[in-house]
Amino acid sequence: MKGGNLSFLKSLRNSREGGEIDTTKETYYTATQFQLMWWKFRRHRMAIVGSVVLAFFLLIMVFCEFLAPYGPQFRNSNYIFGKPQKIYLFDDEGEFQGLFVYGVETSFDRETMQLVPTEDRDVICKIKLFGRGEPYKLWGIIRTDIHLFVVEDGFIHLFGTDNLGRDVFSRTLYGTRTSLSIGLIGVVISFVVGLLMGGLSGYFGGFLDNVIQRLIEFIRSIPTLPLWMSLAAALPKEWSPLRVYFTVTIILGFITWTTLARRVRGKLISMREEDFVFAARIAGSSDVRIIWRHMLPAFLSYIIVDLTVSFPAMILGETTLSFIGLGLREPVVSWGVLLQASQNVKAIEQHPWLFIPAVFVVISVLAFSLVGDGMRDAADPYSH
Repeated sequence: MKGGNLSFLKSLRNSREGGEIDTTKETYYTATQFQLMWWKFRRHRMAIVGSVVLAFFLLIMVFCEFLAPYGPQFRNSNYIFGKPQKIYLFDDEGEFQGLFVYGVETSFDRETMQLVPTEDRDVICKIKLFGRGEPYKLWGIIRTDIHLFVVEDGFIHLFGTDNLGRDVFSRTLYGTRTSLSIGLIGVVISFVVGLLMGGLSGYFGGFLDNVIQRLIEFIRSIPTLPLWMSLAAALPKEWSPLRVYFTVTIILGFITWTTLARRVRGKLISMREEDFVFAARIAGSSDVRIIWRHMLPAFLSYIIVDLTVSFPAMILGETTLSFIGLGLREPVVSWGVLLQASQNVKAIEQHPWLFIPAVFVVISVLAFSLVGDGMRDAADPYSH
């Protein structure tokens, strides 16, 4: 028994003999491991902030059709390369109008040979919450046309529009679903394969360890960019966007498991000669039970850190590949696909709102990192 626990029991016995019991200490030392982890995690303020942000992204991911005022392919030919519209409460005369945006009038610039949309201060387009707009299928099942907000007798583009007049705000919400789902599925595949291969390699060793380690070295030695260029060329052009999407997700999962596998292997090698492992063998436990029920939980904090770090890595991987044209492509909408429109100096100078999806990428990566820090500390509740 640890010295801290022993001294606590002595103080608890003395308190009981004196008629006084410190219920706070008693609750702490009798709590389960998961209760201790939760108590420590919720004291990590930045981790809580990250969790709230991720919950917000999860809400967008699940209800993007409802939250977006338009579909991802909706086009407004009267507002091409339009700036983000401002929401007002009072008109120019100071009268309260509720939530509204001004109308838009388009003029032709003879110098740039482009249409220039500007606000029409004489036209007020009121915003209606839970209004009817473009029909859609929620989760591909429920057919409805109710949106969180719509504009009566007009349109609204909170993040502006692209070169085809498509709403950047709506496309960013749809892209959130695609990018985060790729991260989730890819991490699950990577996590399962990494734990399985690392567990087998570290626990059994010998010939199996050599084979798995040579496989890991082979995968890690392949240059990433040439690999993706060859894969992009190998994917048939007639494949549907959905098929390409799942192919990219599976490939990302199967080439990113090596780091976790090596970490698991190193820990199991250092632990397989411990006394509790011998005790489990003597008690008749199978190798699978020893690995999954005794050895892996002993370094849960390391697994959690790798899991949380893998999410932003997977998201950044998809974004980077789609940005350079080697990953997803239109009409699939993801953060990387949206950022393809901002690859030139012209976009930086004249249409900076096309970079808004990059803000979502940065925020999601930071949120995952903050949650990972909190979970890593919480996984070792006795450290302080």
